[in-house]
Amino acid sequence: MSNAHPAFELVTSAEIESLGVRVEEYRHTVTGAQHLHIAADNRENVFLVALRTVPQDSTGVAHILEHTALCGSDKYPVRDPFFTMIRRSLNTFMNAFTSSDWTAYPFASQNRKDFDNLLDVYLDAVFFSKLDPMDFAQEGHRLEFAETDNPDSELVYKGVVYNEMKGAMSSVGAQLWQTLSKYLFPTTTYHHNSGGEPADIPKLTYEDLQAFYRTHYHPGNAIFMTFGDIPAAEHQAVFEEKALHKFEPLHRTIGVDREDRYLAPVSVEEHYPLSGEEGLQEKTHIVFGWLLGDVTDLEEVLTANLLAGVLLDNSASPLMKLLETTDLGTSPSPLVGLDDSQREMVFVCGIEGSERDRADELEKQILAVLEEVAEKGVPYEQVAAALHQLELHQREITGDGFPYGLQLIMTALTGATHRGDAIGLLNIDATLEKLREKIEDPRFIADKTRDLLLENQHRVRLVLSPDDKLAERREQAEKARLAEIRAGLSDGEKQQIVQTAHALQERQQREDDISILPKVGVEDIPAEMPKVEGEETELRRQKLTRYGAGTNGIVYQQMVCALPEFTEEEKQLLPYYCQVLSEVGLGDRDYLEVQQWQAGVAGALHSFTSSRTHIDDVQQMQGHFVLSGKALAANQSALTELMQATLEQVRFDELPRIRELLLQTLARREQGVVGNGHALAMAAAAAGYNRAAFETHASGGLLGLRHLKGLVRSFETDAGMEKLVNHLEIIHRKIIGAERQFLLVGEEDRLPQFSDALTPLTNDAVGTAPADTAPFDPHRVQQLWIADSQVNFCAKAYATVPMTHPDAPALSVLGGFLRNGFLHRAIREQGGAYGGGAGHDSNTGVFRFFSYRDPRMGETLRDFDASLEWLADEQHKDEQVEEAILGVVGGLDKPGSPAGEAKKAFHSELYGRTHEVRQEFRRRVTQVRLDDLQRVAATYLKPESASTAVVTGTQGREAGLELNLQEEKL
Repeated sequence: MSNAHPAFELVTSAEIESLGVRVEEYRHTVTGAQHLHIAADNRENVFLVALRTVPQDSTGVAHILEHTALCGSDKYPVRDPFFTMIRRSLNTFMNAFTSSDWTAYPFASQNRKDFDNLLDVYLDAVFFSKLDPMDFAQEGHRLEFAETDNPDSELVYKGVVYNEMKGAMSSVGAQLWQTLSKYLFPTTTYHHNSGGEPADIPKLTYEDLQAFYRTHYHPGNAIFMTFGDIPAAEHQAVFEEKALHKFEPLHRTIGVDREDRYLAPVSVEEHYPLSGEEGLQEKTHIVFGWLLGDVTDLEEVLTANLLAGVLLDNSASPLMKLLETTDLGTSPSPLVGLDDSQREMVFVCGIEGSERDRADELEKQILAVLEEVAEKGVPYEQVAAALHQLELHQREITGDGFPYGLQLIMTALTGATHRGDAIGLLNIDATLEKLREKIEDPRFIADKTRDLLLENQHRVRLVLSPDDKLAERREQAEKARLAEIRAGLSDGEKQQIVQTAHALQERQQREDDISILPKVGVEDIPAEMPKVEGEETELRRQKLTRYGAGTNGIVYQQMVCALPEFTEEEKQLLPYYCQVLSEVGLGDRDYLEVQQWQAGVAGALHSFTSSRTHIDDVQQMQGHFVLSGKALAANQSALTELMQATLEQVRFDELPRIRELLLQTLARREQGVVGNGHALAMAAAAAGYNRAAFETHASGGLLGLRHLKGLVRSFETDAGMEKLVNHLEIIHRKIIGAERQFLLVGEEDRLPQFSDALTPLTNDAVGTAPADTAPFDPHRVQQLWIADSQVNFCAKAYATVPMTHPDAPALSVLGGFLRNGFLHRAIREQGGAYGGGAGHDSNTGVFRFFSYRDPRMGETLRDFDASLEWLADEQHKDEQVEEAILGVVGGLDKPGSPAGEAKKAFHSELYGRTHEVRQEFRRRVTQVRLDDLQRVAATYLKPESASTAVVTGTQGREAGLELNLQEEKL
């Protein structure tokens, strides 16, 4: 039992055996601040403080405040304590988020000194922020002249959030969700874009920002959340001493009311901008959204999730089957599913690749499916499978993206935000048991379908159609607004704009005394990186590597084989082979029956290929094919049977299914360009240096996307489909004929039993030497990729060295050094991009610069070069090198989930990245010095040898061509 600090009282607590944690809820007796502590035997401690933020417009006030609050506080009045602390820390996670109804400031660290440092800075930043007007101008929005010192030049809007949201709202998915929300929520905060609409952001005043801060950033409106092995009372002592004792109660309650309900469904049509170069036909999105129940009712939440699972979980689910197979569109909408992250849940389904005049027919088809479910129900096996997936999701210990503790905190945050049962959202076993009893009634899902969907009048039909002139009209409207503002400016006001720009530049260039900020140093780095111990054994003369790990009753298993020799065409098709393999029929079963089989026994079943260069030669590489599955331990034999059937009985004769799968993949990848533009630009820039870098670009990059478009076009003829299927069958024969090895991760005491169950997956293949890497002709790349984006993603790349080369550690440290000391200020603060930096990829032997959601192009590319001049010419401090070292080591030591750590160790060993090799690399990182950085930069990063790639929209085409970049079209 935890003892609360005297300033807090215990409200309730619960042991959650399925998660191995104890959850305790406390209340601060003076301010009413809530503290939810998740006590766990885990040294990665997590902190988050969230404020309920409910904006009443789309000016982005909560989002801009999130940025500005981190730009200096009473105790730490330096210009940028957040980004400075990232450099002075061994954190495993540090960020801030703005959601639709809360703003959160989380971090995680495995080092207690580091955790305490970050907690001190975060508490001061949130509750005692300076909110300097210059930071508002930098992070939010400001007016500047296109030629800074020339009042006769055009006015332009600048600001980090302004440019971030221009990039974010280039995504069709974001526009879909925001537009649907506008109509689903006519009266509450979700009607507005909490991130900010680019057209509305300039309406926000500094006074509005201050007022929002005063009302929302008070402990009485705060939720403190912690996870790990530090006791709750120790956290509370810090909260009280550093912040809470300075506040009185907040005499108002901030929250979100229930939305008013429509008395009849609403149909609306809006438009989104799309370049007309490829035509506007079949580019319309048609989606339907229902407003459901309250997220604070756990049973209602799980029931809605179960219903969504029954209807949409897989291709055999009734509604998903319709959305995937209807000839009214190309694929299901990216929004399909249940959103339970807000005050009231939203159920969405629909299609993309359609036409506006098909909306009536689609509505009829969707309602007909729902009516059939409401009339006849669905087989018990399908409902049980959906509930099985819910249980797996609850049981799995994740943490390979977010820290595990932060995953749990984010799950509970929704309930806490709306003053509901936050602990209940984590402790769902009893409610799952109740649902198991309820689904025995064959009418349960049928009645829920009628109640929650068919008879629910709060339904919105949204038709979002493309408009190839909309982007231009928006740009013209912005220019007209700015011209009108400029025309109304007095000479004094013009000079004020010039002076503000100069004042901001001076502030950005100012060297603050950051010694007032706490720090950790190289001496605080543990000497050894954590080691995950596995055990090698044999299974019918084939290698089995197994790891004992606390997986909470889930078993993970993989069949792995070295990639055999493929033609170039087969290599291009490998990603699609992997996708199709677990999505088509097996033997006598069609794909719908297989989908249901998978849902009933497996938490996941998928295949992928991986490849790495040799640790001492980037021109040589090897790759592997992996079939990966996970299941509850009780289902392991059934999972093995499913995997065996997938390998031995796969059917490539379901041509409409294969076509449908690739159309869905094409839609997802096209929509992902603006969210992942920096990675795609870096892959394009690096592609000329070696085969590994080229294959990254040719499979998962922009070149791969272009190839996929051509592949889909070939489906217009039967010959095109037949050719694809022939290639898939050839690839499959080569894969199943290769020698296998196996990976197994599960609870230690059950490993022998789990191992025996894998025997059916073995084969009699004899190992052969992997194929030699095909010759590659290195060359420079100068490319301009045109996509539907309002902002730019810029990249430069240089050929370097592999992981074991003596210069590799210095190149890894160099990325952080350039980002911290030059690129962050030049590209983000002064240039207005959402982000920018540099890093070394030791797998491909390439050093890469990048910018993200960037309003500039040529200037950013010049800033990349200028950072190297700054490195060579300026005086630098040893502590700058130390900060960059901390960043590299923090990344190397970042923990994952128990199963994730085991899989990472296995696959690293597979490619020669043994623990000893990685430990030696880490040791050499800690010994890097300033002259090492200057030497490796001068040796490898010569601007005249750089490759360049930019992803932009049509508005950036002219600027890119002027830089002598070669236009590449998707």
